[in-house]
Order: sequence, then C-alpha cells, then structure tokens
Amino acid sequence: MYIVDFFKNLFKKNNIGTVIWMILNVIIICLVFVFFSGATTAGDVVISIFVGLLAYVSSVAIALSPVGETIMRWQNGCHKVEDSVILARIQPIFEEVYASAKKKNPELPEDIKLYMSEEKTPNAFAMGRHTVCFTKGLLSLSDSDIRGILGHEFGHLAHKDTDTILVMTIGNLIVSIIFAVWRLFFNIFARITNIIMGIVSHSWGALIAGAITRIFIDFLLVACMTLWTKLGVVICMASSRANEYLADKYSFELGYGYDLCNALRRLDGSSHSKGLWAALSSSHPATIERLNKLNQLIRGEVY
Repeated sequence: MYIVDFFKNLFKKNNIGTVIWMILNVIIICLVFVFFSGATTAGDVVISIFVGLLAYVSSVAIALSPVGETIMRWQNGCHKVEDSVILARIQPIFEEVYASAKKKNPELPEDIKLYMSEEKTPNAFAMGRHTVCFTKGLLSLSDSDIRGILGHEFGHLAHKDTDTILVMTIGNLIVSIIFAVWRLFFNIFARITNIIMGIVSHSWGALIAGAITRIFIDFLLVACMTLWTKLGVVICMASSRANEYLADKYSFELGYGYDLCNALRRLDGSSHSKGLWAALSSSHPATIERLNKLNQLIRGEVY
C-alpha cells in the first residue's frame, strides 16, 4: 500500500528533517483539536488527539494519492506536451533514461509520464511517483545535458524522495486550513465587534482604533504563519540537500555522470541568492559541491 510504503521509507537518515516537521505539525493539529473540542476529561483529550492524528494521516493519504500528485502538477503549471516538435525531441531522450532507470530499479512504476511547464529557466523536477516535468527552458540545453538531468530526476523517483515533497506541500493542508479558518473568523468577529462598539460609543475614534487593532492582530497572525512556513523550509531542506547528492550519484550510475557535470556547469551562475537564509532554504547544494562529488565518482572514488 502506497501510504505504508511511504512511512517505511520515511525513517531514513536523510529524511530526519521531514520527520521532525511532520511531528511538529501533528502536535499543532492535536492541540487545536483538543482546544476546540472543549475537552474537560482525560478521556476527551485522548479522543481529540486521536481525531487529530486521524485527520493528519488522512491528509497524508490524500497527498500520496493521484489526487495529490494532480494538485501538485497544477500548482507547478505542468501540462502534457502538445507541441509535436518538442515531443519529437524530448520523448526519445525521456524513454532512453526511463529504460535505463527501469533496468536498474525494476520496481519503478510502469506509467511515469513526462510533462512540461512554460518556465524559461532550464530545469526539471519529479513529483510523486508518476511525474517528471521539464521546463521549456530546458530545451536550450543539448540532448546529453538533458539526459544527465533526467537521470537525476529518476534518481529522486527511485529513492522515493518525491513522496516527502508531496506530503510537505499537500499533506500539510490541515495546518493551512486551520490558519485560514482562524483568520477568517477572527476578522469577521473583530469587524462586527468594532462596528457595535462604534455605534454604542458614537465615536469615530473607537471605530478607527478598533480597525487599527484588527489590522495589527491580523498582521501578527500572517507573520506567525510565515515564520512557521520558513521554519519548515529550514528543517526540511537539509534533508532535500542530502538527497540531491544521491540523485546525482544515481544519474552517474545510469551512465550519465559526464552529461550531468556538463549540464551543471552550464546552469551554474544563472542566479545566486546570498546570505544565511538563502543557504538554509536552498533545496540544492552548491553546484561546486555537487561537481566535486560527481568528479569523485568519475575518478572511481567512493563517497
């Protein structure tokens, strides 16, 4: 079963950040369920926690289903390749890499599909267990470069790294819904209270003060959610960076090590963020570090 397989693969060393993030989300969800249930006895608290856990597991199941993968494709602007010229070029490359990956990992699904986004920056990414998407900008690279990059993406599919991405984005839906509902009810309650106070006091000052207070508290709510999201990025991206090296190694093992090296060199330097936050939130290690490890493999060294 898909969700059982996900949890079996979740507790790998490289996924420790994702596990921590999931635990933190479960704690928040359970606390919210306990708070809003009005539990007064130990039994009520246990039931509320159980319901919260069930809700979170259900969201994870939805994320790992075809529905979650479809939502993810929609969010990233992925669509089937309709242009016959583009398809004639990219499909044979995709099929070649797919066949190599399938030979190495026969358990890979039989129905992995290729999609395209209209982004101009050369890139490709895998989602779920059945999706590989490339950007239109990737077509500016050579066929060999594209092979190396697609080999990397099949590495993510083979290692099932893409499951955690689905859970982080779609499976975290409950926390986002809780925040949105909380914010909605707060704004409605604050507006009604503000109007009543203004009518009772017959004072424009009370209305203005109430409006300012509501805006300030709403700003704090949004800031808290933003900080929570950034914390999740910091925690989870450490796992993602470790998985990138393994996906690079997978491409090398398929025979595309030189191709991936050349592609990385061509893509390096297009844009770089600076500072601590950029380093923490980056899902990929520095290109020079990836090249160094790939060159170690090419020289026959093991890392």
